[in-house]
Amino acid sequence: MKVLLAEDDTMLGASMDRGLRMAGFAVEWVRDGVQAQAALRAQSYDLLLLDIGLPGLDGLQLLHWLRTEHLPIPVLVVSARDAVGDRVAGLNLGADDYLTKPFDLDELVARMHALARRVVGRAPSELQLGRLIMRPLRRETLLDNQPLSLSTREYDLLLVLMERPGNVLSREQLESRLYGDHDELASNAIEVHVHHLRRKLGSAWIKNVRGVGYKLVEAG
Repeated sequence: MKVLLAEDDTMLGASMDRGLRMAGFAVEWVRDGVQAQAALRAQSYDLLLLDIGLPGLDGLQLLHWLRTEHLPIPVLVVSARDAVGDRVAGLNLGADDYLTKPFDLDELVARMHALARRVVGRAPSELQLGRLIMRPLRRETLLDNQPLSLSTREYDLLLVLMERPGNVLSREQLESRLYGDHDELASNAIEVHVHHLRRKLGSAWIKNVRGVGYKLVEAG
């Protein structure tokens, strides 16, 4: 699971970053609301851990922007503000859960996993682009109503592109969604998966925008 951690407290942020990585999460840590907004604009995450008292753009403002933009990322607020009014404000603005500081890391991880299960339950049952259909809950792909046999990585890559048809995604964005933070990842891994997908789909479906990245388009 790729997580964006928005926390300005250096000691707490470092502790959360380290603990979540040890628990198997791929974590990107930012220290103010403006950085968090820029990160959310640039790529997709599976979960946002959000402190309310961020400099630059506070957590409630960021939440309002997220939901106004209809970004579906689940948000777990982690805040020292424990008044009922603060919790209600966060939840009313679109937070999915609210955890007050101090907290136990095991409880945080358990809540993150619970949110992930909830998101799977509300995932779209079907995505369609012309003759191409994907059914995420079944991990099924159909082209011209015929099933396609895809490897795990091929399926995951196609699903990321299918979520934003017509939008160009960079190799770095695709690597981040598929692999998280892996220093030993082969430099041409995405290109290899794209090559295999084109052989199975047809080359016209995935366009290479030179120097930028890849996008999924409807083939005639």
